[in-house]
Amino acid sequence: MSEPVNIHFLGAAGTVTGSKYLLELPGKKILVDCGMFQGVKELRELNWQQLPVEASTIDLVLLTHGHLDHCGFLPRLVNMGFTGEIWGTAPTLEIAEIILRDSAKIQEEDAERANKEKFTKHNPAKPLYNTDDVDRTVTRFREKEEGAWIGAGEQVKVRFMYNGHILGATFIEIEAEEKRIVFSGDIGRKDDPILRNPKKPQKADLLILESTYGDRSHTEENTLQKLQNVIDETVQKNGTAIIPSFAVERAQLLMYMLWQLHEEGSLPSNISVILDTPMGANVLEVFRKHHNWHKLSEQECEAMCRRVHIVQSFRETWEIIDNPSPKIVIAGSGMVTGGRVLSYLKKYISLPQTTVLLAGYQAEGTRGRSLLDGASEIKFFGKYHTVKCRVEILQGLSGHAGQEELIDWISDLENKPEATFLVHGEPRPLESLQRKLNKNLGVKATIPTLFEIFEV
Repeated sequence: MSEPVNIHFLGAAGTVTGSKYLLELPGKKILVDCGMFQGVKELRELNWQQLPVEASTIDLVLLTHGHLDHCGFLPRLVNMGFTGEIWGTAPTLEIAEIILRDSAKIQEEDAERANKEKFTKHNPAKPLYNTDDVDRTVTRFREKEEGAWIGAGEQVKVRFMYNGHILGATFIEIEAEEKRIVFSGDIGRKDDPILRNPKKPQKADLLILESTYGDRSHTEENTLQKLQNVIDETVQKNGTAIIPSFAVERAQLLMYMLWQLHEEGSLPSNISVILDTPMGANVLEVFRKHHNWHKLSEQECEAMCRRVHIVQSFRETWEIIDNPSPKIVIAGSGMVTGGRVLSYLKKYISLPQTTVLLAGYQAEGTRGRSLLDGASEIKFFGKYHTVKCRVEILQGLSGHAGQEELIDWISDLENKPEATFLVHGEPRPLESLQRKLNKNLGVKATIPTLFEIFEV
């Protein structure tokens, strides 16, 4: 007779950020993902609050992948008293370390700038965590193999399964108390240019399913053609194309697409392609190291990198900004929440010949969403900046499965889950996917609220 299992929804419940799910098993507490909240102020402020559970009582953290909204709270958790291990695939942990170090550095710089320029209500402004905190966190990382069951205590097994989305990403299966519990993580797309198709779960008694695009299927837009059109039109105006990009997978995908245009002669040979994201450059090295996790050969990786100029220093960033010649700049961050892209926008956002080309999902409350929604000005570096540039979005680049792909992902289940929870989505996608699952598959899904606890 199995004992009840409790699941605490500590993040990404009713929103797409801050993924944290605490699985309370008899004698063991496992936290799946440990993400930072991003977006609107009310969510960001949650990062500063204590968790409703004692961090010291959590035995183990499992990471589905290395994005900030899935791993960015780890140093804070360690500061709160967590002393266990953190498990993930090799690429996931390498990317998580890169992202955490970048996050700490940005927070330190933002706090320093806020104190120097006195545009903070806090005296003094402090980072959520610093580089030393990251140093302490990564000592807890333990690499685990994809596709193999791993013992995680008495009568508890864990398995990481390839999931597309980004390099190293997995869904996680846990077997305990005679149940198989499946955490989808973020599900990738079929026929991705550089990543293989996601695997599918075969069994799930308890399913926690992401719903980022639960209300729509992705358009069949010819992404490569749109990218070429935007570049051509921007170059004709003697302008600069700025592509705010997620440093993990998206930046590498954009590099690959631009290299494709170059190879077929569609990208002017005299136009500079610039990658200005230290984190993106570091992740590129992870791509080169882990060829078994993606489709690109070593030769394709090297050819792609030769076509792109990778910025080495912040001084070089300013040299590029001051150069008025047309160029394509890929810079972090993807939702314009921070990073090098803000330095470019400070100079270029008010110029009509500039194109800002958004390359993925823009969460509510981010500057990227504001630009997409047609804001006439956005605030960064403590000031408002007038938006006169053209704003476009590449719809086909999402790393998240659309509604049809989400339904297909669970289509091979040999049983109907006893309980299904929809997470990692805004209200409309969550409700739409809930209706669709019920209608098409007869699956009754629950939409948990933040900090809600269920016994299953």
